[in-house]
Amino acid sequence: MSEETPGFEEKPEVPADGTPEEPETAASADKAEKAAPAGDATDVALLAQLDQARKALEERTADLQRLQAEYQNYRRRVERDRVTVKEIAVASLLTDLLPVLDDVGRARDHGELVGGFKSVAESLETVVAKMGLQQFGKEGEPFDPTIHEALMHSYAPDVTETTCVAILQPGYRIGERTIRPARVAVAEPQPGAAPAKDDAKSSADEESGAPEEG
Repeated sequence: MSEETPGFEEKPEVPADGTPEEPETAASADKAEKAAPAGDATDVALLAQLDQARKALEERTADLQRLQAEYQNYRRRVERDRVTVKEIAVASLLTDLLPVLDDVGRARDHGELVGGFKSVAESLETVVAKMGLQQFGKEGEPFDPTIHEALMHSYAPDVTETTCVAILQPGYRIGERTIRPARVAVAEPQPGAAPAKDDAKSSADEESGAPEEG
């Protein structure tokens, strides 16, 4: 049995810095330090979720706008195709009727468009006009190879350019679309003949006494 040294009492251990530990205060500080990071982590998570939701909304909005644009383009394409198909169908029908209209025109030129035939012919012409058919081609107009088809050719002293001198078959168009060119006889100026404009200019210069160009 050991003997206790008189005059000495056991004291609790003191930390090296000389400050006694306070168990309760230290525990409270630990809890506060743990609670603060938990709150910050929650805020960060919420912000991340909000950012994801915002990105998802932007993506869905972009998808919706793209689909709307594609739908509008589809509608315009369908409408354009519908109009084109209608024009082709009308042009095909009217093209088949052109020989009948030619017969009506020849009968009118020969004075044979009388009685019931005249009434039927006029009704037919009214119907095709409502469908957009237009007749073109007149004597004396300049020859245009895009709308005229020359079947006869000659020279004439009274023309200054290639001119339609006779309409053998009228042309027909629907809007800007030609479904048959006008079939015509054309005349050109006599080879070697001076243009009428130059003759007129020379006459005017002589009358006015203007000096000749050197």
